[in-house]
Amino acid sequence: MLEKSTTEICESKIESYLRIIDHGLADYKKVLELQYRMRDERRRSEIPNTVLIVEHNPVITLGARQIANKLLAGRKELTEKNIEVVDIRRGGGTTAHNPGQLVFYPILNLQQLKLGISEYIRELESIGAELLEQLGVHAERQKGYPGLWIGPKKIASIGVRVSKFITYHGMAINIQNDLSIFDFIAPCGLNGVEMTSVLKETGRHHSMSQIKERLSQLLIRHFS
Repeated sequence: MLEKSTTEICESKIESYLRIIDHGLADYKKVLELQYRMRDERRRSEIPNTVLIVEHNPVITLGARQIANKLLAGRKELTEKNIEVVDIRRGGGTTAHNPGQLVFYPILNLQQLKLGISEYIRELESIGAELLEQLGVHAERQKGYPGLWIGPKKIASIGVRVSKFITYHGMAINIQNDLSIFDFIAPCGLNGVEMTSVLKETGRHHSMSQIKERLSQLLIRHFS
């Protein structure tokens, strides 16, 4: 079961289990600082492979590829709308987070898991696709564009970074968040992309705590 604090799937050694932490609704910068700290702790083998699950207060993040960062509104206007803008060093371009979107950040040792970066991204896509299938939505990969798509519409985004085999940043899946936040950006630098969500596709609301439980089981199956 996924607890509000920490769930540990334990075996005899620190390298053999996966820890899953639910941070509820949290500010982006606080979780980013936590990722940096845990990335370094994981590199030193002070903590096991860990996944942070969170919903964020409204925020727009800009990735490392400047050409892919496309804001369609000024920072002052976004601040007036209580949308934070944060520059970060992850793959991908501009993306947005807000409540009702499921975000998870794996802090994993890829060398231990015997995964390359491309394989790792495919694992994230598989986890997202399996979760969405459980919610009645069929999503697929689109070659050359990490994330998940329903035809021309995008429902999940991936932006990762790997430092000395340790992953951070991760994946965001639109469950029942307010999609109007994407009106202020070109998602991942792609002009004209329509964003969608589980709610928009099915008309059904879901318990986010139950979805986190489902996600945790998929994470355990794929990464522990």
